[in-house]
Order: sequence, then C-alpha cells, then structure tokens
Amino acid sequence: MEPVVRRSGGGAWEGLYRLVMRRTPVYVTFVVVGAFLGERAVDRGIHALWDHVNAGLRFSVV
Repeated sequence: MEPVVRRSGGGAWEGLYRLVMRRTPVYVTFVVVGAFLGERAVDRGIHALWDHVNAGLRFSVV
C-alpha cells in the first residue's frame, strides 16, 4: 500500500476552517453571528413570501 499524501496548500474551505476553528472565542463568535444572520434571513424570506401570497387581501380583526 502506498502512503496517503496530504496537500500542504489546502483549499479555501480548509483556510476558512483553520481561521475559524483556531481559537474558541472566534468559533463561538462565528456561531452566534451566523445564527443571528441566519434567523434574520429566514424571517425576511418568510415575511416576503407572506406578503407575496397575500397581496391585495384584507384581513378583518375580530
């Protein structure tokens, strides 16, 4: 069997992985900011979909 040879350069994903995972505070910040931005994106998307589907309709509050 031949030994497995690893590339020394890596790719963009490996560079991002090394940048984010190197220290715990950076990783936690990345996760928290990612969760916040993801939540905002989903909220805006669902709101836009709701407005598109219900365009021109009137709702009465009882």
